[in-house]
Amino acid sequence: MKKYYKAIMLVLVVCCAGLMINAVQDAPTDENLEVKIVNDYNIYALPLPDKMSFAGEEVPLSDPDIRERMDRELLVNTYWQSNGLLIMKRAKRYFPVIEPLLKKYGLPDDFKYLAVAESALQNNRSPAGAAGFWHFLKSTGREYGLEINDYVDERYNLELSTKVAAEYLKKSKERFGSWTLAAAAYNAGNAGISKQQKRQDAFGSYYDLLLNDETSRYLFRILAFKEIMSNPKKYGFNFREQDLYQPIPTYEVVIDTAITDMPAFAKKFNINYKILKLHNPWLRDTYLKNASRKKYTITIPKEGVYSMGQ
Repeated sequence: MKKYYKAIMLVLVVCCAGLMINAVQDAPTDENLEVKIVNDYNIYALPLPDKMSFAGEEVPLSDPDIRERMDRELLVNTYWQSNGLLIMKRAKRYFPVIEPLLKKYGLPDDFKYLAVAESALQNNRSPAGAAGFWHFLKSTGREYGLEINDYVDERYNLELSTKVAAEYLKKSKERFGSWTLAAAAYNAGNAGISKQQKRQDAFGSYYDLLLNDETSRYLFRILAFKEIMSNPKKYGFNFREQDLYQPIPTYEVVIDTAITDMPAFAKKFNINYKILKLHNPWLRDTYLKNASRKKYTITIPKEGVYSMGQ
């Protein structure tokens, strides 16, 4: 009898649970709307950290204007979940490449989050024509010695473009005296920051300047990425190690000749044209002119990483 009673109770519990689940999953009605709002999706105000810093420079969070601007970027980037999760997946692959380059070229590690803010760790192109992980315009890239033409665009070369970003940012740091102003100048230009400093008679801190909407949000967006990516679970991002995009093992081949047929060149290394271009996005055409016999370093994935084209 007891077994029979327990069986009946178990069935009732399962039925009730099923009804509750259906009530939440079904389309909202006047009766279940409040239940669905609570169970389907919750939005929370985010408490700001007690302290934040960029490149060793403290953020003045006691200032109400600064707190509200920081709050905005934390909310926007926490609740843009798909973008945030994709960035964290890419960071597993690209931060191990970017971090030693920043150290090599003399930039604080926090500048990896500037690359996140610029390109979301993708070799992409902005509507204004800025390209690569660090989003250089053609004019700036050429000014700092990058080769940019129909066949080669070194803005898409991660090591070379990181070197140029470091040179630009270090010059800005020397000019303005702080890494935060250097970061702002990366967005607005050195001339743009200098103009506003003179106009407002404010030569001390980035946080004292009234700037256009994009530049006034820029550093706070970088700080938001730093905070969220440093504490993903705190902000609701849950993933396993195997969910992240792992670094791809590669080796380098140095050439000093033209490549007249790039698909044929790729086949020499047991890969196809697509894979060659994925690992060398700075190669912009189906062939490479090289009358000057310049040395180029080609990145090739190790045998067995890809099965396509083999």
